[in-house]
Amino acid sequence: MDKLTMDDLPELFECVSKVFAENKDRLCEMDAAMGDGDLGLTMSKGYGALPDFLRETAAEGELGKQLMKGGMKMQNLVPSTMGTLMSSGIMGAGKALKGKTEMGVADLADFYRNFADGLAKRGKTQLGDRTILDALDPAAKKAAACLEANPEATFAEVANAAVEGAEEGCEATKDMLPKYGKAAVHAAKAKGVVDQGAVAGLCLMQGIAAYFA
Repeated sequence: MDKLTMDDLPELFECVSKVFAENKDRLCEMDAAMGDGDLGLTMSKGYGALPDFLRETAAEGELGKQLMKGGMKMQNLVPSTMGTLMSSGIMGAGKALKGKTEMGVADLADFYRNFADGLAKRGKTQLGDRTILDALDPAAKKAAACLEANPEATFAEVANAAVEGAEEGCEATKDMLPKYGKAAVHAAKAKGVVDQGAVAGLCLMQGIAAYFA
């Protein structure tokens, strides 16, 4: 594959949905120790609805607009904190693809970068705050570095680099203290434990990589 088109989006998010379904219980258990305990449920519901939504609304046009619609769908369906952040990431990526009817490998790297930036802007979070951004930002950086080192890199190579970055980011959250929400109240429990939001970011990266495998 050298291009990703509108017709490919539903299957891509189908792969993402499967990873979240497989990790639903794990995410809920992690979230129960630090938050509301519903992270796995909301992510499975939100991403689970996207494939059919994207199929039903697919038409000739821009990838960016379709991603924007998908982000708004998630925002309305799962208006939780993480649902809002993920939807903002999708819409941020959509804005970066405005006017495009297909994605190349370089566009995938841009997708990662703008997803992370869109999420960070909406959540007003920074690196080191122990959030999903601490997985998504290193994922975007690894993807960009992969492409810079090898301009002929494939979708799979860039996607796998993003997974590697997210894994490293997750591991780094063990040494961070949460600053937001209920997790901040349970900050003492966070030491040495991976942030559940960062794991959700890793799941997203793994799902995208699975599509290109």
